[in-house]
Amino acid sequence: MAQQLAHHTVNGCNVQVGDLMASGTISGPTTDSFGSMLELSWGGRNPITLNDGSTRTFLQDGDVLTMRAFAGEEGMRVGFGEVEGEILGVKG
Repeated sequence: MAQQLAHHTVNGCNVQVGDLMASGTISGPTTDSFGSMLELSWGGRNPITLNDGSTRTFLQDGDVLTMRAFAGEEGMRVGFGEVEGEILGVKG
């Protein structure tokens, strides 16, 4: 992650406190273990039905994403909290 941060900042990226960085998706071999929208929608070929009945193949401006995570085994569970972000349109 330190190298990823250095790569961003050296190229002029305005990294700020609270920015979320990731190194990739953690996915499994079956459809119920996919870890990204790209995998879930098979590259945009299969729409995903959301709770309100609308569908998406890719994220859209105004979409709000919430990620929650936990890890555990043998009766133990540790939560990592929650992070939320909104997809903003490009100003121009």
